[in-house]
Amino acid sequence: MHNKLPPALTLALLAACMLGTGAARAQTAPPAPPADATPPAPPPLFSIGGFDLTGHIDAAYTHLSGSGKFVSGANDRVFDFRHDDVIFHALDLQLAKTPDSGFGGLLEVNAGKDADTIASYGTIDKNKGPANGANHYFDVTQAYLYYGAAPFSVIAGKFVTLAGAEVIKSDGDTNYSRSILFGYAIPFTHTGVRATWKMSDALSLIAGVNQGWDAVQDPNSDKTVELGATFAPSKTVSLAASYYGGKELVTNYPKSSANGMRNLFDVVGTFTLAEPLTLVVNYDYGDQEQGAAGGGKAKWQGLAAYLNYQLGEQWRISARAEYFDDKDGYRTGIAQKWKEGTLTLAYMPMKPVEVRAEVRRDKSDKDAFLKSDGATPTDKQTSFGLEVLYKF
Repeated sequence: MHNKLPPALTLALLAACMLGTGAARAQTAPPAPPADATPPAPPPLFSIGGFDLTGHIDAAYTHLSGSGKFVSGANDRVFDFRHDDVIFHALDLQLAKTPDSGFGGLLEVNAGKDADTIASYGTIDKNKGPANGANHYFDVTQAYLYYGAAPFSVIAGKFVTLAGAEVIKSDGDTNYSRSILFGYAIPFTHTGVRATWKMSDALSLIAGVNQGWDAVQDPNSDKTVELGATFAPSKTVSLAASYYGGKELVTNYPKSSANGMRNLFDVVGTFTLAEPLTLVVNYDYGDQEQGAAGGGKAKWQGLAAYLNYQLGEQWRISARAEYFDDKDGYRTGIAQKWKEGTLTLAYMPMKPVEVRAEVRRDKSDKDAFLKSDGATPTDKQTSFGLEVLYKF
């Protein structure tokens, strides 16, 4: 049975086919995107046998005007969901070797509060879930074997998703708080096999099969297909798209008996408007059979835009605006249209250190948020964050 695609998705698919598309999160060396506002990483801490060790430490203070919860009980932020708290987000360590030809691999471990959110099904208490379990402060975020035979490469194991403009590793993002789309529209990781064909310096195609969304142990017996591509026709333009499709349980926590097709289509465009100014646009559409009230299909979609301006070598301003339509309340627990605006000022006193100060305003068309008393609903929330990153 074939379902009619929404007009916005149809247009996006046509655009992707005509322009070439890409996968922003691929770890298998897609074409280099335009220069963005993220400062270059320092050299590896050390190398052994061709494996480079890199990482970062991420700590922050966050203050929310609300409780950090929706009226549904779900967190209304990805990592910074505490009303008023100092958070040790992560000690991230990555050991990697991914040659053009030959064997290699990648292991990334994450220790800190963020691990509780990104933990996959099969590594945590299946009855409580990642955010409600008992202090899950350690996560093997990626662990895969790699084989390269240029222009082809294959990875097998656990790896980050192709979808989205933002990534789990905070040193790869330009804002402190994560976007709505990062937390509520797309998955974090997959476990399976992924192959990449680098057709040219500008175009790569990606295909794979995995256990589904955020799962090491498959919650059901069905697999999910992933398709993606990257297209960078020039140094100033990079386009990316990915598709995920497969049957998923409606809920893993608690484990649901309802099982239906889940689709996700993601597009990211990065454009260097001028040497210090970068624009990033991200669109997501998703649906889940039996996810809506009465057993209907739940749908969600969203759009995010980023402007990053580099003020010399040490300062950067990053602005983000988003719109997310959780039409059936499947992703947030409440049917709502949710908007947010974020402004981040970053200071890099030296290459390994970055300090980010951020203000953010969230607004819903429903009284979706809970105030700081944890009981009174409201349609808005403001926040302030101060983050320090040390990269190595």
